[in-house]
Amino acid sequence: MAETEATGSGPDAAWIAARGAAFREALGRFDPAWPVLVLGHHDADGLSSSAILARALAQAGRRAEVRVLGRGENAWSEEMAAELRERAMGGLIVADLGTRAEPPLPGMPTILIDHHVPTGVPAEATLIGGHGLQPTPTTSLLAWWCGSAIGEAESLLWLAALGIIGDMEEGAGFAEMVAARARWGITALRNAASLVNAPRRASAGDAGPALALLMKADGPKAVLSGEHSETAVLRAAKEEVQQALAEGRRAAPRIRGEVAVIPLHSACQIHPLIAQQWKGRLRDKVVIAANTGYRPGWVHFAARAGTGTDLIRFFAEHRPEGADPVHYGNGHPQASGGALPPEAWDRFLAGLGFGAEAGLAAPAGGAD
Repeated sequence: MAETEATGSGPDAAWIAARGAAFREALGRFDPAWPVLVLGHHDADGLSSSAILARALAQAGRRAEVRVLGRGENAWSEEMAAELRERAMGGLIVADLGTRAEPPLPGMPTILIDHHVPTGVPAEATLIGGHGLQPTPTTSLLAWWCGSAIGEAESLLWLAALGIIGDMEEGAGFAEMVAARARWGITALRNAASLVNAPRRASAGDAGPALALLMKADGPKAVLSGEHSETAVLRAAKEEVQQALAEGRRAAPRIRGEVAVIPLHSACQIHPLIAQQWKGRLRDKVVIAANTGYRPGWVHFAARAGTGTDLIRFFAEHRPEGADPVHYGNGHPQASGGALPPEAWDRFLAGLGFGAEAGLAAPAGGAD
């Protein structure tokens, strides 16, 4: 059953309590004889959400396993459904991966925890959603409220703060963020969020070490100290991304009307960072950073808008033939993007008024 979402204001205590009750009720429909499976996104918000849920469930006496989705994977794909059918689980929690009108695994008790623009909610699932609230709580904060509903979760608040910082909602005014700053220090929290985000942006795209670190660290200083071996892996990933980012910053935008496209070719996931950088310099444009080197056979792109343009609507209006709704135009009204096969990417560019002279076409045969 989908939760009813409030609009126009941040959540009050009654709203939070109602979501906590909905989480407990949905969890009660899970089979306790089998572990709960948490499917999570590989960014700081998704990793923090997954760690909060798994650790809170463990503290409440429930077994939990985490499956982080990697590069090019989607919770609603046929491949993921086949994998889920092979797993022994008592219920499924999908965190920070969006929503769809059908469940990832029909017949499996499911909870969706998410803050993106919903594209549908399975009738069988329970949605703990933040979309429509101002400010919009991140998935990690929603997960922390859920964790608090089944036991003591104060010690996990720093994880929610990492997700808030990672999704650029640090200044939104959440009381939980204020409390985390006072307890753990904003510099440590920011540095830990940056470090946790690095592995999924590196060429290997493996966020496993970041999750492993969040599952055992007792705070951001433990993430940064080096006392756990995963920290060195994260630091190496961050250095690789920084080098790729320095190169990507030299790319010049191509502009047609209201749209600016920045061409990139990197195995690292730098396109969201480049789009965010250019957003501040091209405030009257829809800024799209397009990466032809991120994944073979695809053009991955990230869009930002500094003028209040609704990017979900923008991509819907410019949807090219061959665009898969699972991989195209989802996310947030001011932070969207996706991935297109090379032929569909070229059609998308043509629809925006870019010709061959712009030098933005995908390489023949897709990215290498």
